Amino acid sequence: MLISALAVAVGLAVQPEHAHRAPASASALALAQRPATIRTGIGSAHDAVAGTPPDAQAFYDQGLAYLHSYVWLEAARSFNQALRVDPRLALAHAGLTIAYTELNAAPAARAALARAQTLTRTDHDRRHVAARALQMAAEDAPGDPSKLAKYRAALDEALAAFPADEELWLQRGQAESVDPADRGQGSVAGSIRYYDKALALAPAHFAAHHFLTHACENSGRVQEALTHGATYAKMAPAVPHARHMDGHNLRRAGRIDEAIAAFETADALETAYFAAERIPVEYDWHYQHNLDLLATSYQYVGRMRQAEALFTRAFALSSSLLVQEFNKREWPEFLLARGRADEALAAAATMAAHRSPIVSAAGHIEAGRARLALAQFKEAADEGNTALRLMRGAEGGRIVATPLQALQGEFLLRTGKTAQGRSMLEAVVHTSRALPGPDAWTQALFTIEAIARAAREVGDWDFAAWAAGEMLAHDPNYAGTHDALALVADHRGDTTTARTERALAATYWTHADADLKK
Repeated sequence: MLISALAVAVGLAVQPEHAHRAPASASALALAQRPATIRTGIGSAHDAVAGTPPDAQAFYDQGLAYLHSYVWLEAARSFNQALRVDPRLALAHAGLTIAYTELNAAPAARAALARAQTLTRTDHDRRHVAARALQMAAEDAPGDPSKLAKYRAALDEALAAFPADEELWLQRGQAESVDPADRGQGSVAGSIRYYDKALALAPAHFAAHHFLTHACENSGRVQEALTHGATYAKMAPAVPHARHMDGHNLRRAGRIDEAIAAFETADALETAYFAAERIPVEYDWHYQHNLDLLATSYQYVGRMRQAEALFTRAFALSSSLLVQEFNKREWPEFLLARGRADEALAAAATMAAHRSPIVSAAGHIEAGRARLALAQFKEAADEGNTALRLMRGAEGGRIVATPLQALQGEFLLRTGKTAQGRSMLEAVVHTSRALPGPDAWTQALFTIEAIARAAREVGDWDFAAWAAGEMLAHDPNYAGTHDALALVADHRGDTTTARTERALAATYWTHADADLKK
């Protein structure tokens, strides 16, 4: 029998993403040294530096703009270009500490910090560099809250000295996250007041809108997120992430066709950038992330062939980010949803062979789900137990806890332990639905759909009805929600409800593949 993992898994510490990255290659650092030119359409940022030439200031500001949109390689190129004009520009070195950290070049980041610390010319520069040094110390010790507190205190002191510095306000908003390495994606409700202050000081600065989008969507304030995301996209139209962010909340608001258009635009911008700059795709984390959301959006509207093509492409890409490698489980899950358990098992085996114990554990979990679909119960239990062993003691293991619990609950449901299985799967649904952010929102929908499907397959129609109701509460705009409700109504002999729900499913699947079973 599958042993209990929940008590072990939920106690594991969350580690920042950069703790799970492979070192940067020499080619990545070489790319970061390529000359840069001034770009348009990326949004404007400005942090005045006394005594630096105008050209250096312009490239430094461009580096900031790219940092604020997570375009790490172009940020590094811009900062290095600024340093060619003014080698003593301390804040360009400080900017490189972030860009190099995100390019997985920790030694280069530390060297940049050392140079920044020796080159500061003004109190403004010193406070910025000192705050960054404290942040890097906190990043290196994410389990020590005192270091994060020191970083926040330094920002507060800097703001007391420079209350009109919007860059400091933006940093202070990011620092509200419990992860000191957060760059704004994890912004919380407490971040909003700091971003609002930055926006009031510099209405033309797009970054506040970007980070407010994250903060609002993480806080469940979807309409506000939608407004800020649309503004960010307008202010930085040439930045793939800006178009992508708009898609986040269009999808959440039920405007799925517009969301797909936004993700497609982001993909086109990135593809053109790779071709023009001769940049290998693996150096842009965002490309794979956007592929994932575009693929799940195609899946959402029933364009399964397009979804499959993108899932296949994304699955073949390697990533230095733990979360992106973990999210490759979307491919075997898609195959399972399409009734292709043998193919799902093969894809899961690829993940299970990954060097990271966390990604390997996720692969074994997906293999366990595939084996359940194939009625291979002993093998499914073995896969789950292997996943648990891999999680024990592994950094970042909490990310695997809920998928493992879902596997356990389905195992119990399929092996006749109905009450236990239901209880565990209900907890999975409640946990999944409570997770913040647009990615987690969509993943939760497909998780509940898989639970409803498993309940139907074992003949537990009451539980299938409960799961379909949870799908409706989570997203009434999804065709699969109404398909699940129609199947329950069919079983109950409620032809009127079945007809109504099936008609709604057909409406939401208007642009689905012609051969999709509805």
